[in-house]
Amino acid sequence: MDLGLAGRVALVTASSRGLGRGAAAALAGEGCRVAICARGEAALAETAAALRGAGAEVLAIPADVTDPAVPGQLVAATVERFGGLHVLVANAGGPPPGRALDVDDDAIRAAVEANLLTSVRLVRAAVPHMRAGGWGRICLITSVSVKEPIPGLALSNTARAGLWGWAKTAAADLAPHAITLNLACPGTHATARARQVRAADPDRPMGDPDDFGRVVAFLCSGPAAFISGAALQVDGATSVHGLV
Repeated sequence: MDLGLAGRVALVTASSRGLGRGAAAALAGEGCRVAICARGEAALAETAAALRGAGAEVLAIPADVTDPAVPGQLVAATVERFGGLHVLVANAGGPPPGRALDVDDDAIRAAVEANLLTSVRLVRAAVPHMRAGGWGRICLITSVSVKEPIPGLALSNTARAGLWGWAKTAAADLAPHAITLNLACPGTHATARARQVRAADPDRPMGDPDDFGRVVAFLCSGPAAFISGAALQVDGATSVHGLV
């Protein structure tokens, strides 16, 4: 299937490893010019080199996407380099575990800042460029906890559900402008963090981050033009055991 992404410009945040890297690789493989960012410069440089080695045009920006000033800066740098922006994949690391009655106000604020407001800021910065181009695809990488809260992950459950409520509302506002907005909701995938936590219980299945990236690429594709306001669960029917 031709996903209609050749020549498009994509920004993928927190994309030096794991699910973000899988999404960046899938979009690059479909012909997108890709801007990537991460806090760790070494991992970011390695990912950029790998994507370029596969033939992609890549802009790598060392940045902490949870800094309130950074989303706008990332979008501006992407547009300056590539002349526009068509695809946004917003990703950020998950908050620490915690029981609902144990997490304090500061922890809740930090989770909302990182896992709700970061995505909102990225979308706000990206949408004017997509509207100017008459085409846009936005995918927010969240968690299966938007569908079913996971015990012991009160911070993730709170922030992700809030983001889902905002995104569902925003998707309707964006529909008249040929811009889609969807959530990709992973269960446990074979990332470094998941392997560390699962070391004592290696038999439960984990997804492939590259396969997850291909799901994201489809949601950002031409043929997915009538999929918007959806939260797609990508968990292999194992969300109850999720690490998100």
